[in-house]
Amino acid sequence: MSKCERIAIIDYGVGNLFSVSKAFAQIGREAFVTSDAREIMKSSRVVLPGVGAFKNGMEKLTDAGLVHVVKEVADSGKPLLGICLGAQLLLEGSEEFGITSGLGLIKGKVIEIPNQSRTEHNIRVPHIGWNNLIYSGGISTTKRTILDSIPEKSMTYFVHSFMMSPDDAKNRLADVDYHGINIPAVIKSKNVSGTQFHPEKSGDIGLEILRNFCEF
Repeated sequence: MSKCERIAIIDYGVGNLFSVSKAFAQIGREAFVTSDAREIMKSSRVVLPGVGAFKNGMEKLTDAGLVHVVKEVADSGKPLLGICLGAQLLLEGSEEFGITSGLGLIKGKVIEIPNQSRTEHNIRVPHIGWNNLIYSGGISTTKRTILDSIPEKSMTYFVHSFMMSPDDAKNRLADVDYHGINIPAVIKSKNVSGTQFHPEKSGDIGLEILRNFCEF
């Protein structure tokens, strides 16, 4: 039987909730969508999904009264997974549409994908589509993380214009190369992990990543 008995997917008004819930169902895990603080705290694992702008996400999370709940989950030692915007919210703040404070669970901020490369290479922003994961050395091993047994160069699906920038390279579990720009794809600190990509939209690799989330 899976170690992952009960997964709460936090509903704060900006998440891709159905796709995330369906992905857990595909791997035979029980996941439920909720905005109830008590139900979230009673869960064995918690997912913070999200799409859209950082500022709106933090406003929605605050209006729902869930900022302190997410912080309590992190402090409790329970595995917490942020997806896309949810991963960005784990950091201390963002430069998107002005300076906005984040949850501060991992030191660092969210910044725009550098525009100088955008000019030189005529690259597309937002970064949309499939890209290869690179294990470039911040954390020396992926064992017992959400990337356990996931081969380097595995492809995952991205949709974003701003990127995570942790202060400490040790918090970068994997990157992707986007026209010469190393974009953090997976961040981690203790029991808190975040994926800039959407595992629920990343095929079998994404499902394996969610399965790992249930095991470690």
